[in-house]
Amino acid sequence: MESAAQTAVTPAQATAEADDQAFDDLAFDVFARNCPSRGTLEHVTGRWGALTLGALHEGSLRFNELRRRVDGVSEKMLSQTLHALERDGLVHREAQPTNPPRVDYTLTPLGREVSERLLSLIVCVEERMEDVLRARARYDEARGAR
Repeated sequence: MESAAQTAVTPAQATAEADDQAFDDLAFDVFARNCPSRGTLEHVTGRWGALTLGALHEGSLRFNELRRRVDGVSEKMLSQTLHALERDGLVHREAQPTNPPRVDYTLTPLGREVSERLLSLIVCVEERMEDVLRARARYDEARGAR
């Protein structure tokens, strides 16, 4: 027979179980103003987030390697992007205790799944750029723009 001490649930355990149940019951809807999925979608589909995830899909990169791969991103924007993607669980940051310090960034399993889907979109856009450029030219010509 179990004692009361063995079956007692601490307040922290009760809170964690309640939080888990709340997440299980929550239906995420990116179109709802306050849904947390909207922020993650912004991190993933923003210019620097999409390019960072795409670059990391190729493999682990150090900060400066990533900055060179994502041409045009500033150090500040890349740092902010990496922090947001790490917070969302898409990127893993590993600091090596070396001199000078070495920091590697890799995709988590979730980040890999998201980047694979994102890369499908990137490939689609790249493959259809001639159509896009023709459409832009028609649009500009019809409106007298340059």
